[in-house]
Amino acid sequence: MNKTKGIWRVITASSVGTLIEWYDFYIFGSLATVIADQFFPKTNPTAALLSTLATFAAGFIVRPFGALVFGRLGDLIGRKYTFLLTLVLMGGSTFAIGLVPGYETIGFAAPVIVLLLRLLQGLALGGEYGGAATYVAEHAPAHRRGYFTSWIQTTATLGLFVSLGVILLTRHMLDSDQAQSIAKFNSWGWRIPFLVSILLVVVSVYMRLKMKESPLFTQLKQEGKTAANPLKESFGHKTNLKLVLLALFGATMGQGVVWYTGQFYAQSFIENVCKVEFDQSRTLLIWSILFATPFFVVFGSWSDKIGRKWIMLMGMLLAVCTYKPLFRQLLTITDLSSRKEVAAMGEKKSTLLPIGNTGNYLRTVVNKAHYDDGSVLSTTTKDTLYSDPAKTTRKPEIKTAKLMDSSSYWKMVFVVFIMILYVTMVYGPIAAFLVELFPTRIRYTSMSLPYHIGNGVFGGLTPFIATLLATVYTSDKLAGLMYPIIVAAISLVVGALYLTSKKKNVDL
Repeated sequence: MNKTKGIWRVITASSVGTLIEWYDFYIFGSLATVIADQFFPKTNPTAALLSTLATFAAGFIVRPFGALVFGRLGDLIGRKYTFLLTLVLMGGSTFAIGLVPGYETIGFAAPVIVLLLRLLQGLALGGEYGGAATYVAEHAPAHRRGYFTSWIQTTATLGLFVSLGVILLTRHMLDSDQAQSIAKFNSWGWRIPFLVSILLVVVSVYMRLKMKESPLFTQLKQEGKTAANPLKESFGHKTNLKLVLLALFGATMGQGVVWYTGQFYAQSFIENVCKVEFDQSRTLLIWSILFATPFFVVFGSWSDKIGRKWIMLMGMLLAVCTYKPLFRQLLTITDLSSRKEVAAMGEKKSTLLPIGNTGNYLRTVVNKAHYDDGSVLSTTTKDTLYSDPAKTTRKPEIKTAKLMDSSSYWKMVFVVFIMILYVTMVYGPIAAFLVELFPTRIRYTSMSLPYHIGNGVFGGLTPFIATLLATVYTSDKLAGLMYPIIVAAISLVVGALYLTSKKKNVDL
């Protein structure tokens, strides 16, 4: 059989569907601050953000269960129909989140419904990645398996890229006036990226329906050698269970925290700690992703020549050693204290919005401080202007946002690019590494579980745990990095000691 025949059609159909699933999964995280306002009480913004990040993390926590459920189906009935099912579940859940009424309309039912849909998303994604990676690997020639599977690896980052792009495009299309555009997006426009995803899902379902089953699985089925009980064979046998644990603690656990620190926590840190305004915090991530994405394929292809192990471990080592200096650099770049304010350019705008028939008004005051390098610091203060002059708001809501000058902006792009370069090192070769670790008859189940525990649980919890640590240890703005550094260091040591560095070019 010529395994290269039609490989690009296989990669395209698999990658497009997987990209859309990641897009669906990540628009929730990309809109965390907006969703916090919609589905949780507004009395405590920090608690609302943490609750949103916890809901975001919940989708990751259930991914291993999805890996078990759909991995078993994939090894029993085939790769094609299993990840077709996961795509439909993911698309339906994402569309439904766009329809859920906010907290002010249905109270605590709103976050509960969103949590349930988020859990369904997590289950679906738990079955998607293993299927796509296995499907491509079982079509690819052995000596180029790292190269071909690395195209699947680009889909997670590209899914984030597309989610950020759709969010920004939606926001700017709502109104030509920036203030009105922001207000409309925060009120109802945020739903659009969730709703339009159903169109992408329909296209992807059509493409996947035209795909054929994996040739290796088809051969196994014809010979009657498919696994009767994939779960028992994967985790009930000591030899295979040892491989599962090694894959988890020596590779996917470290890969997961590097992935989510370099992209999601970086974005959260830039927006919530560095206080860079919404658009810039996302466009700089878009540029960083755009520049770094080709390196998934570079390192995937390189792993075919020198092996998977040391490329992945080097990415973890660099992350452990340089995360603190890199994030400290982001703080330095966005520090406006040493810059000269141009007082004559200062702006102040006040608006009043009546609150029903109470005679009271919601007052919003925006002060803009301009600096000689082009940076702008906006301070928005919201309080209630009471009809009774004796009453005042005890604790006004105050938010700051920085619009960085061009030089600072591109310096930040470079810093985040370095972090995502680490992501490409740990993530580019890992699909080929996991696929080659397990036999065909139980591959879908065996590789999916360690991947989704490492990437989904250890990695997916990174934004929440890091933000929580930064909230607890307020005196240290880099406290959140303790979690990914420790986890990546453990994985680095285990991988260095126990992973094989032998290049695997044998047939599956």
